[in-house]
Amino acid sequence: MTGHRIRILITGGSGFVGRPLVRLLSRDHDVLVYDALRFGRDRFTERERARIDLVEGDVRDPSAVERAVGVFAPDVIIHLAAVHFIPHCEQDPVTAITVNIAGTVNLLSAAPRGCRFVLASSGAVYGPDDVPHREDVSVLEPSDVYGLTKLHAEGYLQHFTRAKGLAGVAARLFNVVGPGETNPHLLPEIAWQLKAGRREVRLGNIWPKRDYIHVEDAAAGFAALALQGDVASGETLAVNLGTSRQHSVAEILQYMRQASGFDFRVVTDPARIRAVDRPFLAADIGRIETRFGWRPKRTIREAVEDLWRHPDIRAGLFLPDIPAAGTA
Repeated sequence: MTGHRIRILITGGSGFVGRPLVRLLSRDHDVLVYDALRFGRDRFTERERARIDLVEGDVRDPSAVERAVGVFAPDVIIHLAAVHFIPHCEQDPVTAITVNIAGTVNLLSAAPRGCRFVLASSGAVYGPDDVPHREDVSVLEPSDVYGLTKLHAEGYLQHFTRAKGLAGVAARLFNVVGPGETNPHLLPEIAWQLKAGRREVRLGNIWPKRDYIHVEDAAAGFAALALQGDVASGETLAVNLGTSRQHSVAEILQYMRQASGFDFRVVTDPARIRAVDRPFLAADIGRIETRFGWRPKRTIREAVEDLWRHPDIRAGLFLPDIPAAGTA
């Protein structure tokens, strides 16, 4: 699909992964951002806004979604909009279901026949395992509401892909790290606490290992899934988007000490320990490398350093009554 300007609609385009993705794609393609703008219009600079179309809208509104898609007539849809933060999904499952599942169905219903549809799914669809997850062999067994909503969204992607001749890609994204976070996940919360002057960080479990990917690499991965490789009409392809490397929270804390230049104490807070927490989550990325020619370029150390130098965290994002700092 490369070689000429493509019309790309991105839901959630002002979000964590959405912003760098929009910046990347709008250089050479026509981009429409459809976003509820929960965090405001100033997520983009004036120059960036001049290069994109920006529509404020909720994916739960089928009429608004149909109108935006119909007017723009995209060649590619990248669907990032979702309720991502697992504790929020557990506390308010109805909202998670309506946004993550019904919102996806609204967009699939409106999608032009034959377009490529890239769904931001999650590594949370997999069951616990002690080896990197592979798309074609690993068990799909979510352990939380968020993972369930993403697995159901993948099911609807398969259905509409067959019914409308879409080229479907379910991008199973693993843990994203870097500047610009819009949810109170582990690493931005640590940075927020330290930059607020605290030298005692209250966390949940620090032993689980996760596959952490730099936000810029995640954006480049979505761009590759949107524009590169061959996905047949009527085909739905599940693809892991991660690094194949695992790091414990304890390792991440050491990188944060190095990036900040000072030491801090870690205190286990029982209120922040998740009731369900898998010990290991990692991606096998052979398929995305082979089919789409993408590989991550940055390390977890670089991600932590970039987060520390340019956190781009909004005041009020981290709420004390939410057990934010379990593992992400």
